[in-house]
Amino acid sequence: MYRFMILWACAAFLSLASAFPATAQMPLPSTGGAPAAEAPTISPEDMTPEAINAAVARMSDDQVRSLLLDRLDAAAETAAAASTNDMTFFEKMSRLWTAFTTPLMDALSKLPALIPGVSTAISNFVESYGGASGVMTLFGLIALVLAIGFAVETAVRAYMNRAKELTVATGDDSLRGAVGFLLRRFMREIFGLIVFYVVIRIVGRSILSQEQLAFAGPFVTYLIWMPRLTAAATRFMMAPQRADLRLVNVNDRWARFLQRHIVGLIFLGGLTIWAVSFTTKNGVPGPETRLGFWLDTLVYVYIVAIALIARDGLRDMMRGTDPDTTDFDEVAANAYPYFAMGVAMATWALVSILIGLGQVTQLLHGAHYVTMFLLLAAPVVDTAIRGLVRHLVPPMAGEGPAAEAAYISTKRSLVRIGRVVAVGIIMILIANAWDLSILQLLQNGAGIADNVFSFVMTLVVGYVVYEGTSLWINSRLAAEQTALGMSQEDADAEMGGASGSRLSTVLPLALLSAKATIIVIFGLLAVGNLGIDITPLLAGAGIAGLAIGFGAQQLVTDIVSGVFFLVDDAFRVGEYVEIGGTMGAVEKISIRSMQLRHHRGAVHTVPYGQIPQLTNYSRDWVIMKLKFTVPFDTNPNQIKKIFKKIGQEMLEDPLFKDDFLQPFKSQGVFDIDDVGMVIRGKFMAKPGKQFMIRKEIYNKIKAAFAEADIDFARREVRVAIPGMEAEHYDDMSREESLTVAAAGAAVASQDQGPAAAPAKGPD
Repeated sequence: MYRFMILWACAAFLSLASAFPATAQMPLPSTGGAPAAEAPTISPEDMTPEAINAAVARMSDDQVRSLLLDRLDAAAETAAAASTNDMTFFEKMSRLWTAFTTPLMDALSKLPALIPGVSTAISNFVESYGGASGVMTLFGLIALVLAIGFAVETAVRAYMNRAKELTVATGDDSLRGAVGFLLRRFMREIFGLIVFYVVIRIVGRSILSQEQLAFAGPFVTYLIWMPRLTAAATRFMMAPQRADLRLVNVNDRWARFLQRHIVGLIFLGGLTIWAVSFTTKNGVPGPETRLGFWLDTLVYVYIVAIALIARDGLRDMMRGTDPDTTDFDEVAANAYPYFAMGVAMATWALVSILIGLGQVTQLLHGAHYVTMFLLLAAPVVDTAIRGLVRHLVPPMAGEGPAAEAAYISTKRSLVRIGRVVAVGIIMILIANAWDLSILQLLQNGAGIADNVFSFVMTLVVGYVVYEGTSLWINSRLAAEQTALGMSQEDADAEMGGASGSRLSTVLPLALLSAKATIIVIFGLLAVGNLGIDITPLLAGAGIAGLAIGFGAQQLVTDIVSGVFFLVDDAFRVGEYVEIGGTMGAVEKISIRSMQLRHHRGAVHTVPYGQIPQLTNYSRDWVIMKLKFTVPFDTNPNQIKKIFKKIGQEMLEDPLFKDDFLQPFKSQGVFDIDDVGMVIRGKFMAKPGKQFMIRKEIYNKIKAAFAEADIDFARREVRVAIPGMEAEHYDDMSREESLTVAAAGAAVASQDQGPAAAPAKGPD
């Protein structure tokens, strides 16, 4: 009858817990001292009365009892989860507040029992080792083992120093030289610690009993091994005795302070873990005294004190030595000490909440310490990223503002990519510390935490792709601009400077299109990872695009026209063009329009769809022709020689020789008018360079004509008075002089003709 009742009770519980088949099929633990036989298993779909009867018939009473207890626990957990899901937001907040305050109130209530409880644990420990003499023997043996380990380690290090002394190559002040020296020293320290560990392990097993080893192992690990390992790592980063090799930007005072107190912090954390284990093993469980709570709280107080005292050093460490810092770098440097305090207090609050909720499995493995360490390592990681970028980025290519701007932009992009990658790695490490599977988190999870993690990781990947694309396109654009020699002087020229290449014109549009595409794609993926169906978004975007297309036909016309203009290579950035009487250098192009900068400063924005015809004055080469009017009696051959000489001199001038495509030369007599002979010269030059060459040619011709006693022809009006000889012109009366002047003015006004229309081109 007993077995029959238990049989049907199991069937009822298994029916209620059919949602947990994996648990129902687990082998049953033994409740006695001897190992229990493996329990038979049964699947929920096979739960017929005959199958249940056969399964229970093969179970012992202990196995049946364990199965019932497991089902009761599962049912209780299911009920608790259901009740939690039914809570309102304020009820959940109230539950979290209760979980946060419960451990603190419990620790305060048990504070009077702290000292007596620790004393009891110590007394039990002394009694277990045979009294004070036994404890003294234990610590004496441990000291002996440690002394032997230290001696062997010192001898090994001395031998390595004699074999090869650590030095820095003379004149090697680079990051590689500093890291190489510090890394070699760090590896020697690690090797010495390994030797120390191996020796004390061998010697300890030889002279200590198993009971003594059970105490000595954790004691040495948490209170000696971990602090020494931390000291080696902090000496590598801080180099407190070698300011010339220090990897972080901090002075000697703060380097020694941080190195010393980081070791002290690790020692305190190790003491917390060891002390809780020590009291528990010696008959005083942690909940009786809450020693672990107070020691753990002291760790966070210690972190806050370090951040508060060394805030100036931490700011310098975050700021680094790179001169090309941004406002964000400065804000982050100033905020880091307070960020460290916030991380410490937030971790303390998280630990209290988890203890109040009874979820202490990860805390026992130190997940909170790993999380806090990774977050507090931000200055070291950030400084390392900026230092690596500063020393590994290629040197600036070329000279001028374009090259300098490209160099700084490249550094900042690489730093941002490094930061985002570091954030992603830190998130993965934190997830692993809390026993969260990255693959499961990246899949479609039902929990909001899974969705948020996938959302953040999608944004991280998208940002890396965004920055990487921008970095590549900007570097190509800067290389094109630098190779073409584009500068501010070119932009200030009368009709634009040197034209950009076709690639330098298309790349800005390609960058804009790539950025927009990346933002849309990864934005939709990120929203989808939050559990939101993006199909309506895509459908709505398609309908909105169709509506915009019908309502903005001119916009579509502008975009399509711009695409064909770019395909035809009708203009490039920097070229001087004319569009329907509007003239200027192409300063900027966008998807639907272009901006022309007139040589007087005005900026004209011209949509592509409104360009009927485009005249380009800066494509490939430009010929400039100069006219000079000289008197009729001037020898044209003499002027030809002067022009040829000037052309040769300018070809040898380093300021102009690279700008000529054909030298300046004479074209002979171009025209003869009533003033004199018109002599013309010409030269071919690179677009944008002709105006500086023209100015220099004018100066040289003026000087050469003055040296050769050649005058420029001037327009004159001669008035002949019938019946009066020229020698009597000085004897004219005032009325006659006024009459002659009026006649000359009339002739001059007739020669000028009507007002001419303004000529095209720059004034």
